Amino acid sequence: MAKDTDLSLQTQVIYSIYIRSHTEEGTFRSVIPDLDRIRALGTDIIWFLPIHPIGVEGKKGSLGCPYANRDYRSVNPCYGTMEDFRALVDEIHRRGMKVMIDVVYNHTSPDAVLFQQHPEFYYRDAEGRTGNKFGDWSDVIDLDYNVKELWDYQIESLRFWAGIVDGFRCDVASLVPLDFWRAARAAVREVDPDHIWLAESVHRSFAALARRLGFRCARDTEAYEAFDLEYDYDVREVFDKLLRRQAPLSQWIDLLEFQEAVYPENYNKMRCLENHDQPRIASVIRDEEELINYTALLYFLKGTVLLYAGQEFEDPHQPSLFEREPIHRHTGKDLSPLLSKLAAIRKACFTGEDSFWGQGEDEKRIAVLRRGNCAGVFCLDAAPGAVSLEERLELPDGCYEDLLGGEPVRVENGVLFASGKPAIFRLT
Repeated sequence: MAKDTDLSLQTQVIYSIYIRSHTEEGTFRSVIPDLDRIRALGTDIIWFLPIHPIGVEGKKGSLGCPYANRDYRSVNPCYGTMEDFRALVDEIHRRGMKVMIDVVYNHTSPDAVLFQQHPEFYYRDAEGRTGNKFGDWSDVIDLDYNVKELWDYQIESLRFWAGIVDGFRCDVASLVPLDFWRAARAAVREVDPDHIWLAESVHRSFAALARRLGFRCARDTEAYEAFDLEYDYDVREVFDKLLRRQAPLSQWIDLLEFQEAVYPENYNKMRCLENHDQPRIASVIRDEEELINYTALLYFLKGTVLLYAGQEFEDPHQPSLFEREPIHRHTGKDLSPLLSKLAAIRKACFTGEDSFWGQGEDEKRIAVLRRGNCAGVFCLDAAPGAVSLEERLELPDGCYEDLLGGEPVRVENGVLFASGKPAIFRLT
């Protein structure tokens, strides 16, 4: 684990915004009026999907993908000016939140400023052609980190942005050499000692494919040497099967305990139900009571919580990365009060040093979890049921007050009686 990682990240909430789709205007300044509402959700950090100019050559859709970066050192003029972005950052800071931007360092658009200036910085195949290692990324060309001069350019860019924002979310970080990330972290520390580093580590199947093809792909255990937190994609494929009822709850909980065993003691995973690359959770879990249970479960897990803008409104539509599709705010649904309460519970009850373990009752799909001195009960089918507790959960008989405001949780003769609603409670 990065030696200077801030353990308080374990209790924090990140709110992810795609500028193009966050408002009707799709600009930096149009986000400012929404900041108080976002802060009230319990948000600590706002992460902006890439804010840089987008490539035209080979673009996808009518507007192109923000991950096809055309210039690392400027902002997308469709969103506004650098002055506009700085004004937005200032307003976020004024409300006590931090700012994280996307860093896309594995590749650029084919017409990137960097390619025009330094074509020698780019990966070439056996025939000497530019391209990318994975065929479906047709709008980008990969960089070549065997060229050490590329490191200097990229680190200089990071140092510039570190003077403005508080953290980086590093796109497909596993494909960029870990030695580069270590060097970058050390260089950025001179500008901002408290800078936050989030790695988009990859799904297990993706990592295995990359290695079969002969390409470098850092393991999650290795990535922690340079990053403060990383995606939980190492267990995401099983979670997705759980959502589709193709995997038992106990299998996923076993994997969460496996994370506890194999990662550094102060490891941090970013936990989410959805993000810009995953389906909207409201399109998968259509029953609201079930969705409430999943949401409460998310906030109980060990790690930093991610909300994708629109999730609070149970928006089932995932905005296209290639078009302008403003999020749906008038769905008639709003989880904001629940999210605010869950964020407050996290900060009041948990620390970065909590241990985590749990039990999954597969037939009734009820999760009983422990985190430090707190327990949580989450009924994924939103149905009541009784769970015979394993001794290792160390849940004594008694009646416990639900911090979410629901019915007390009763444990009698080693059996926990769940109401069908989520519950979080202290043991003492």
